[in-house]
Amino acid sequence: MAEITLLAVAEAREGFEFVYQGGAPICRTCPFRHACLTLDPGRKYAVTRVRPVTHPCALQETDAHVVEVKPVARTLVVDARSAVVGSSVEGGRFPCRRLDCPNWTVCAGPSLPAKQRFRIERVEDAPAECLIGRTLKRVEAV
Repeated sequence: MAEITLLAVAEAREGFEFVYQGGAPICRTCPFRHACLTLDPGRKYAVTRVRPVTHPCALQETDAHVVEVKPVARTLVVDARSAVVGSSVEGGRFPCRRLDCPNWTVCAGPSLPAKQRFRIERVEDAPAECLIGRTLKRVEAV
């Protein structure tokens, strides 16, 4: 069964990718919240089909299309010992203040969930650089 949500008309096109951040306070009273707030915060999704139905969206202040989405792989860094294709790892935001690190956005960045389980689909051969000394690998995970 396809997962559905609502996206602003400008974003509702096949292939559009986004990281779902969760609902905003204005969404709590929306009559369409049960269709819109069904995704996992912090997970990356791609639109697979745009349905011809639109609803008003108070958050976007425009109409929103009903779209079908599927989770897609996103780049993360994980402990090198856990970086095994097919394994399930708990990923999330690592408490790091080294904004100059080349891996900060995939290690501690704001688009990452606090904690979430991911399935590793691909592991890069080279170790990921860490400015605070962690032994990491870059992975693609869903």
